[in-house]
Amino acid sequence: MHPQILLEACTELVRQVLLFEHPADQVVSRFFRDHRNLGPRERATLAETAFNVLRHKLRFEYLARAGSGARERRLAILGFYGPRDFVKSVLSDKEKHWLDASDAVSDEQLMEQHRHNLPDWLAQSLKIEMGAMGAEADFWPLVASLNQSAPLDLRVNDFKGKRSALQKELKKAGMASTETPYSPWGLRLAEKPSLTKLDAFTRGAIEVQDEGSQLLALLLDAHRGEMVVDFCAGAGGKTLAIGASMRSTGRLYAFDTSAHRLDALKPRLARSGLSNVHPAAIAHERDERVKRLSGKIDRVLVDAPCSGLGTLRRNPDLKWRQSPQAIEELTVKQTAILQSAARLLKPGGRLVYATCSLLQAENEAIAQAFSEAHPDFVLLPVGALLEGLKVPPLPAISEAAASSPYLRLWPHLHATDAFFAAVWQKKP
Repeated sequence: MHPQILLEACTELVRQVLLFEHPADQVVSRFFRDHRNLGPRERATLAETAFNVLRHKLRFEYLARAGSGARERRLAILGFYGPRDFVKSVLSDKEKHWLDASDAVSDEQLMEQHRHNLPDWLAQSLKIEMGAMGAEADFWPLVASLNQSAPLDLRVNDFKGKRSALQKELKKAGMASTETPYSPWGLRLAEKPSLTKLDAFTRGAIEVQDEGSQLLALLLDAHRGEMVVDFCAGAGGKTLAIGASMRSTGRLYAFDTSAHRLDALKPRLARSGLSNVHPAAIAHERDERVKRLSGKIDRVLVDAPCSGLGTLRRNPDLKWRQSPQAIEELTVKQTAILQSAARLLKPGGRLVYATCSLLQAENEAIAQAFSEAHPDFVLLPVGALLEGLKVPPLPAISEAAASSPYLRLWPHLHATDAFFAAVWQKKP
């Protein structure tokens, strides 16, 4: 594609994502459906340009002031994914001079907001919370990691094959990978190739899943023949990992209030070879289907609906689409869901509460309130549980965090999305 046409397409896509009317990944997908003539390389350039602009929005908007022309074009030029010479080939001399000057600006010359590229409320919240953890120095490494693209992690379906064999198979297909350091199921690809036509993918031997998400499924430690519930299953990434760990025995309910999200699980479930998974759409956390299982379940995972701010490497638009008010509303929902899910457990059962949020309001605060309100649930130390599952020791962000009973995963420290997990056992 001619550079000028590609830059015009990038400009239009940037304009659309910055409306914030829909999640950015949905906007990008719709743009590609409307422009089916785009090849894989053009699609990669367009998507990464749009996401670059979302990641570095405040910085680019500041630098764009010195440029000329439409705002979206200036932002697309600054965030263009590809060689600078390529995009410069269609710029005027004035634009080239402006772009060179912009690229020469160092972090030291910028205000804090143009360096961290976070809304003020979120930047201040993270500084306060990390300070309380004794991890003030980690703020800048964290925000730097959040402004980078995430790697592509795969989960090997060990119900269908071993990780070492799948790694060799991928290598033969020209896809270099390394074993993830913590999850026993994970492979991390050096590139981001298309997987949909790969035999390992079509036969269900691999699934795309962040290593941190894999660890949450591992932490549930579901066994053969048990009754298990994934309470907020969504598209089923953790459901499939849990089902495989159960060796397709027992009964695994995948609940979600969105039938649309559960529909996305169906083709993945068909590929996986699992027969113990039972998806079910529920109206709310107090649905009759939930009540009928009260006191009968061995293990429950509550991957609660949350702000998603731990996934900013993949979904950078979330930081511009969330707000303190939205967080307050989410915490009410999280509390209600956790309370309802807890009723499912039989004596001795395990409950895991998890989010992909960075914020203590959605994490520690919810877990602490639950423990105080439910003395019949014993909080288990996650570090000891992971050690028992033969997961290598996870570095902690601070000495205070090292003694915490909870799991905290950080992009800059563990190369995963940011995750939180708390684990309880119901007293016999």
